[in-house]
Amino acid sequence: FSQVISWIENVGRKRLKEMINLEDSLETLLQTQKQFREFDLVASDYCRRGQDALKKMDQWEEFSSVDVGSYKGKLQTYRDQLEEFCTQLDESRHRVCETVRLYEFFDKVR
Repeated sequence: FSQVISWIENVGRKRLKEMINLEDSLETLLQTQKQFREFDLVASDYCRRGQDALKKMDQWEEFSSVDVGSYKGKLQTYRDQLEEFCTQLDESRHRVCETVRLYEFFDKVR
C-alpha cells in the first residue's frame, strides 16, 4: 500500500495539478485530453490497487489488540488520502471531458 500512497503523493497529485489549467484552443485541449487519458489509466489502476489493499487491511479492524490499534490511525489516513485523490481524479476526468465537449460545440457553431 505504501507504493500506492507514494505514487499518489510523488506523481499523481503533481500530474493532476498540471491539468488544472486547461488550454483555450480545441487542438491543444484535445492533446491535453489524450495525455489525461493516458495518465487516467495509470492513476485509476493505482486507485484500484489502493482500494483492494484497504479491503484486505479492513480485516484487521476486527482485532482490538494494542498493536493493531496503532495501525488504525495510519490506515484511516491512507484511506482518506486515497479517497481524496480518487475523487479529484474523477472530477478532473469529468472536467476535461466536459470542456472538450463544450469547445467542440463552439467549434461546430462557428
